[in-house]
Amino acid sequence: MPTRRQFLQSSVAAASVLVAPAFVRGQNLNSKLQLACVGCDGKGLDDIKQMLSHEKLHPVGFCDVDLARTENVKKLNPDVPIYQDWREMFAELADTCDAVTVSTPDHMHALITLNALQGGKHVYCQKPLTHNVSEARQVRLQAESSDVITRLGNQIHSHTHYRTAAAGVQSGAIGKIKQVHSWVGTPGHGKSFHISRPKNPVPPPETVNWDHWIGVAPMRPYGGDRIYHPWGWRDWQDFGSGALGDFGCHILDPVFTALDFTAAPIELKADHTGMNDEVWPAQNTIDYVMPGTPYTVGETFALSWNDGGRLPSTKGSHLPSNEALPASGSLLIGETGSLVIPHVGAPRWYFADGADHPEIETLPDLNHYHGWIDGCLSGKQPSDGFSYGGPLTEVALLGNVAVRFRLQTLKWDAENLRITNLEEANKWLTRDYRDGWELPALT
Repeated sequence: MPTRRQFLQSSVAAASVLVAPAFVRGQNLNSKLQLACVGCDGKGLDDIKQMLSHEKLHPVGFCDVDLARTENVKKLNPDVPIYQDWREMFAELADTCDAVTVSTPDHMHALITLNALQGGKHVYCQKPLTHNVSEARQVRLQAESSDVITRLGNQIHSHTHYRTAAAGVQSGAIGKIKQVHSWVGTPGHGKSFHISRPKNPVPPPETVNWDHWIGVAPMRPYGGDRIYHPWGWRDWQDFGSGALGDFGCHILDPVFTALDFTAAPIELKADHTGMNDEVWPAQNTIDYVMPGTPYTVGETFALSWNDGGRLPSTKGSHLPSNEALPASGSLLIGETGSLVIPHVGAPRWYFADGADHPEIETLPDLNHYHGWIDGCLSGKQPSDGFSYGGPLTEVALLGNVAVRFRLQTLKWDAENLRITNLEEANKWLTRDYRDGWELPALT
């Protein structure tokens, strides 16, 4: 797996359909940001609505592989052209598009994002940033090379609850952190590891370009409504990233922000309830050994992840024995207290007997979408760009490598992007790309 140096040494001009943007950041702050959107319903539609609430945002193109899922976005601005192929949209709007949003299934994030970045476009991409670890590294490096404004679709990153929790930890409210538990109550995607492909698949609707929906993944028949498209794709290893990919970048986000953490785990090990070659486990437990930061105790600290309804033990924390944990969230155990960060809930502070109860400032909400647009217009990178979101995604998706090797400890060499003690695990850091859908080389 190539390092940054190898990526840069071996890079050639990518086969991107984009050219340098017409918009020059910071040169004309009275002009509007010209936005093209890939993925136009569900979360994509919500993202577009949020973006359009900014007075200096102007949409120039909407794209979705399912034209039926463009009906609602047409109502927002009927003058904006509709596309079914993002490559066609990028080519036609190369001189008039400044920025791109990517709100597709996980497996297509990297290809679309890399093409946009190599065209000099600012990019807002949904979480997880990519579908595999190698892609996350490549997207981060390309974003840094392209020198554009990026942001991960972790909108709760800008919420008062997460911002307040992170700032409180950094203020020393509970001392240095000794241990972290994070979890999500969502049933594991796949529900049962016995799930396999539909035996009698039906053809896709006329509105869906199935070849384009499959994209980088191995071709398979359309399974019927909600098997893969538009909702079931998170269950499937070829397309989604399971509960860890779906929620890890959200729930681990305030932890990583609080601990000022952008490094990689030293090692990790997974346990789960079973899986096949098609869908993700219904329940996971993943134990990471993380390198320490100025906000943690010692040279390393333990980080655990649970999903599918599994909850961590509160042993060693400062929580009362009868205190229930939220369905999803994080528990940070510090020297003088503990912190529970519910998933989209106010932080809950617990202090050791006799410990001071410091006053913790409540930070205001920020608009995550507007923050990205403002950054594109000013040239100032907001927090939660791909230099942060890339490593965060790597940590989450390494867990999905570990689940394939149940109860085996994987030792991770982040610099060289390799698992050093189990060679067969390295194949899962990337994927085989379908002919014609390969990722462009880093430029």
